[in-house]
Amino acid sequence: MKLDTRDQRFQQAAADLGYSFDGEIKVGGNYAPVVRDGELVYVSGQIPRVGDEVVVVGAAGVDVSLEQARLAARVGAMRALALVSRVAGSLSDVVAVPRMTVFVRSGPSFTQQSEVADAASDLLAEVLGPVGVHTRTSVGVAQLPKGATVEIDFIFRIKPAG
Repeated sequence: MKLDTRDQRFQQAAADLGYSFDGEIKVGGNYAPVVRDGELVYVSGQIPRVGDEVVVVGAAGVDVSLEQARLAARVGAMRALALVSRVAGSLSDVVAVPRMTVFVRSGPSFTQQSEVADAASDLLAEVLGPVGVHTRTSVGVAQLPKGATVEIDFIFRIKPAG
């Protein structure tokens, strides 16, 4: 069965991951998880948290496999899409994804940050189609909040309000 809308593809991706992104998207401090400025929507760094649980913790290449790190990237991207959907009203209102930055907590010899980031890129393409194409930077770091393996921030462009 072909899923016709981005919102349906989002729900299917959530089901495929085995997580729900319908509840509160928790933040870890005194900041906004998402801010709309005209047609631009800025999404603060998203770690792989579902509810109260950070589902992938540890350093890629040491405590965490490449596949687990890729799962962390997908969960972070899903959190971002959930936030954008709430601001825009529907993922059908997304017209572009100008920027994504992926931070990967990496062991000393781990060099597959771009392969981790590919999981988030693939998810955007799967859910948003051609408008999910984006610029991207992936960076290895020593530590991330709550011990998370991945943190991702985004800039989305959505249809004008009105």
